[in-house]
Amino acid sequence: MTDHLDNAHLAALPASIDRPLYDRAAITPGIVHLGLGAFHRGHQAVAVDDCLAAGATDWGIVAASLRSPDTRDALKPQDGLYTVVDRDSDGDRFRVIGAILDVLVAPEDPAALVRRMADPATRIVSLTVTEKGYTRRSDGTLDEDHPDIRHDLANLSAPRSTLGFLAAALEARRAAGIAPFTLLSCDNLPANGATLKGLLTRFAALRSDAFGAYVRDHVACPSTMVDRIVPATTDGDRDLVAAALGVRDAWPIVTEPYFSWVIEDDFPLGRPDIRTPGVVFVEDVAPFELMKLRLLNGAHSALAYSGLLLGHDNVAAAFHDPDARAYVDVLWSESAATLPDAGLDSDEYCRRLAIRFGNRALRHKLDQIGTDGSEKLPQRIAMPLAENLAAGRPARAEAAAIAFWIAALERRGAGAFAFTDPRLDRLTALAVNPDAEAAAGDILALLGLGTQLEAARALVAPTLRDIRSDGVREVMRRLVRGG
Repeated sequence: MTDHLDNAHLAALPASIDRPLYDRAAITPGIVHLGLGAFHRGHQAVAVDDCLAAGATDWGIVAASLRSPDTRDALKPQDGLYTVVDRDSDGDRFRVIGAILDVLVAPEDPAALVRRMADPATRIVSLTVTEKGYTRRSDGTLDEDHPDIRHDLANLSAPRSTLGFLAAALEARRAAGIAPFTLLSCDNLPANGATLKGLLTRFAALRSDAFGAYVRDHVACPSTMVDRIVPATTDGDRDLVAAALGVRDAWPIVTEPYFSWVIEDDFPLGRPDIRTPGVVFVEDVAPFELMKLRLLNGAHSALAYSGLLLGHDNVAAAFHDPDARAYVDVLWSESAATLPDAGLDSDEYCRRLAIRFGNRALRHKLDQIGTDGSEKLPQRIAMPLAENLAAGRPARAEAAAIAFWIAALERRGAGAFAFTDPRLDRLTALAVNPDAEAAAGDILALLGLGTQLEAARALVAPTLRDIRSDGVREVMRRLVRGG
């Protein structure tokens, strides 16, 4: 099969394939998205596509990769089109998405991306750059010594970092008298909008006091909670899509039917009228975000490392392991105890998570989830662990999640597994220490446990020793029994 998905082939797709029925040529961009990965294409871009299908014409997306040209090279010949496959035990449903109008690669032409964001038509800049894209120190403040940050502060005409690109575009808009765009973080960070606002304000202040005050006082950064499982695309997925469409799609997305996006409603220049089921505009995102971070993301991370150690390679396989399943239930109970009473039903949320985690049709790789653990575990596991310890509540399952991570890092150093981490070499060197007390203490110090560090080590170190001597399965069984 040599034909590929593009505008010319849309009309000839099989009738069973949903596709854009609006005139893509009439759509103009109103959103620039930074971080063109699978999650954006399986989540925000789908909601925007719904908006365009409902008649909006000025909210198309120009997406930018801040690193690799791979996604651009896949989507550009396809006129930005790609397929989303909703997959569960009932089968696959195929939909072609047309919301992405153009794709840029920032390192190839930084000025082009800055010009697009500085254009008055751009009213929202959204981000999925992952935790490490925010260039933070372990304490959450701007890493002012990061090479990209140092470069951008001195050479903002050719930025490299996320913050540098945002600052360059905002400086250009300010100089031209154009109101600032709204910044919409869609990354799994606590208070992601406020976090981004603080980091960008500090970066701007290092440029000048006046620019720092401008960002602080005039740039809206609403927080969001995003929730959809989007595994990495496989060659088998590509073959399946080609068979269904009759043309090749270089980079389709396979995801679950579940969709959730909770958004703080603060958009001075306007926003799309998104009515996708699961999209909610609210005054306060925090309760939704905290429940998702601690119950979904926390369990995902714990399951990633323990599942790999048990010999599984995907979420469903690990979750259907009776010992892992029983462990996750205990973890959910501990983490739910840290959630505020905000009218949300954590029990019902966990019941839905169990269905999602158990979706055997969706092979979400554990190595993918386990990547960048040092960036993810502080908010997913360490924070609720510290809160439970401070309150005198049970925290053994949360402590075990960190012990599983250390054990997985030790195995990773021996050549097993494929997850990565920006601090992998340092973490591996600490994890292989035969002294479990030292290994646990050194790694816990990186997670920001604060005054609960010693109490956490008192739980993590013996669990790590037991994993090394008796194995993960026995540790899980003892924990579930309460022994």
